[in-house]
Amino acid sequence: MARFYEEAGKATAAYLKPLEERRGHVGAADEMSDMVKTLVQVTEKWLVDPQKAVEAQSRLGLSFMDIWANSLRRMQGEEVAPAITADPKDGRFKDEDWSTNAYFDMLKQAYLATSRWAEDMVDEADDIDDETRQKARFYVKQLAGALSPSNFLTTNPEVIRETFNESGANLARGMKMLAEDIEAGHGELKIRQTDASKFKVGENMANTPGKVVFRNDLIELIQYTPTTEKVLARPLLIVPPWINKYYILDLNPDKSFIRWAVAQGLTVFCISWVNPDERHRDKGFADYMREGIFAALEQVETITGERQVSAIGYCVGGTLLSVALAYMAAKGDDRIASATLFTTQVDFTHAGDLKIFANEEQIRAVEENMEARGYLDGGRMAAAFNMLRPNDLIWPYIVNNYLKGKDPFAFDLLYWNSDSTRMPAANHSYYLRNCYLENNLSQGRAELEGVRLDLSKVTIPIYNLATREDHIAPARSVFVGSACFGGPVEYVLAGSGHIAGVVNPPAKPKYQHWTNGPPVGTLEDWIAGATEHPGTWWPHWFEWVREKDPREVPAREPGGGKVEPICDAPGTYVLMRA
Repeated sequence: MARFYEEAGKATAAYLKPLEERRGHVGAADEMSDMVKTLVQVTEKWLVDPQKAVEAQSRLGLSFMDIWANSLRRMQGEEVAPAITADPKDGRFKDEDWSTNAYFDMLKQAYLATSRWAEDMVDEADDIDDETRQKARFYVKQLAGALSPSNFLTTNPEVIRETFNESGANLARGMKMLAEDIEAGHGELKIRQTDASKFKVGENMANTPGKVVFRNDLIELIQYTPTTEKVLARPLLIVPPWINKYYILDLNPDKSFIRWAVAQGLTVFCISWVNPDERHRDKGFADYMREGIFAALEQVETITGERQVSAIGYCVGGTLLSVALAYMAAKGDDRIASATLFTTQVDFTHAGDLKIFANEEQIRAVEENMEARGYLDGGRMAAAFNMLRPNDLIWPYIVNNYLKGKDPFAFDLLYWNSDSTRMPAANHSYYLRNCYLENNLSQGRAELEGVRLDLSKVTIPIYNLATREDHIAPARSVFVGSACFGGPVEYVLAGSGHIAGVVNPPAKPKYQHWTNGPPVGTLEDWIAGATEHPGTWWPHWFEWVREKDPREVPAREPGGGKVEPICDAPGTYVLMRA
């Protein structure tokens, strides 16, 4: 208990430090205010019809009565089926005591009944616009996730056992980790999701051999060392997202898309974005296009002698690539001959739960915060992404770390996920307003440097990859966005989500993929007629790239004898911590 209280004091001090320094906890009040306002709107819709509200309350009461009656029968020795069951995929209630112990089983069922009732209340509320209903669903999901009995010491049987077995040492260790994680988050909780000591970028991550062949204020350009005698003549340029770092495509030798692409005989170049600070506050989308994509294209041509490239854009990197393609189409620039988009949105009508954070009030609050600093702290975006899947990415770690006092497992993907990056104020504001808030890009209303961006003028071949369980760029959103382009689009749907569906190597494939040619009709119709293929989509993509230009040339070393390499991959920008 003494150790517990000592560490609790440190955690409290770490939390209060920003308040003492007059920094506050950025954004928390705005988010809480929006949640309360949204849920009050739903409640008001129910209160205007007392009879309907009473019926809803009665449904919940009857559920509790069924649960209580079943529990009493179980206590008397009867075999009784539960009134309500958890989803088999729900890991919160895997411990056998949640089913065999009558008390914990009743607690679990009461929680499930209440949380599902709350979700129904949102879905059944009358006269609520779609945006408010979507926000209400999101906030109810957050509250339900937070209030699960599995998250509390006195209502989690597994934690209770651990505490008795260890005489509370687990709580002392957990409080120590809590203090460290609040300190690491500069006053806000930065949940550790993996054992960071087991990973080092450039050693056991992001270690595909290559050289940095160009550097400016925004990018380092990496060219990878060939492993084949011949390569395709047309080089490949990868434009990764600047939200998180490029090495999601080069996690380790077994999972690396970049290493695999090199092995297929591609000359691979990849942009590594700077982790921006206040010096980059005025760097906007145009700067990222010019100093990022266009600067890279110039260097690729200098090194390889090839004017045209195949390009890949991942997530927001794909959105930037699409913006660049529209700009280039307006200017008659044909240096990108074909483009691949990984889980990329250009139409944001169906952009999923991230739209919760993109209404006018919240964007204005973010802009005010960025105005003070010049950038959005990477932890803000990381927290938003975690909130999309709270029962997978938040609460299991709170229980494991702070209640059980256990270090999380070493997992490379979660290390990358925690290696967050900042966003420059001008860039992030343009993205939020033109894409999420106003959906200008898909409507042909967006402008960059006075040029109207019309995606229908983009006539080059597009390989548009979506993933079936994507919470960030939903498959439906990617499908609808395909219609914005003016040329041939090959839509491919991969299994799993935003990351695992992309990082699915042929040697150890976990998920399947579906093909059905161009995205015509609705997504449901396309899926109904699609062919399911076991394993990864990577070979299918490579054949698509090769058929666009099958010419081969001798392999090219980094720099090609025309540019002196600056340093070894992965370079220096990727090592900058937020």
